[in-house]
Amino acid sequence: MKKIVSLLIIVAVYNYSYAQDFAKRLTEAKTAYAAGKLDDSRFAMEQMLQELDIITGKEVLKLLPVKMGDKAANTKNDNVSGSSGFFGVVIHREYGTVDSTNSSLEIISNSPMVTSLNAILSVPFMGASGDNKIIKINGYKALVEKVSGTNEKVEYQVRLPLNSTLITFTAPGYSQDDVVKMANTLPVADIAKLLQ
Repeated sequence: MKKIVSLLIIVAVYNYSYAQDFAKRLTEAKTAYAAGKLDDSRFAMEQMLQELDIITGKEVLKLLPVKMGDKAANTKNDNVSGSSGFFGVVIHREYGTVDSTNSSLEIISNSPMVTSLNAILSVPFMGASGDNKIIKINGYKALVEKVSGTNEKVEYQVRLPLNSTLITFTAPGYSQDDVVKMANTLPVADIAKLLQ
């Protein structure tokens, strides 16, 4: 019970510190703007947006399934990183144990790969060639493709564009049908709402 209470306190302090940083950056931006220091104001706003992206990424992690196929989420390796400018946020989760081959999930907002993937998905004969297949994940078009894995084993990867966000799921050691089945456990509509 003490561990649970300690964990809740740590989470609350962590979220509170992000909220304080956000408010601090907002105040800095307003102060710099009022003083006519537009570059300083822009920098403070970029920092504020980066912190907001990280908070959003942590909320997305809460939506993700705790299990994909026969592998549980390895939340110790969860990672959310934001970068102002090029990408919005990169959300990473692994499924499996430390000593096994893990499945991985990457969600990248403002991904430059979305445009090319949407082009492939809009022309069915391009996407459905060879070992690639256009599928639907919870009503959203996606591409499942055969990629070379470790030790020359076949791996399948699902890539799903979601507005300007790219969701990529890779599960070594599973068949194409199993990978698609696992990807269908993702709450895509809920993720889309958070990352709009």
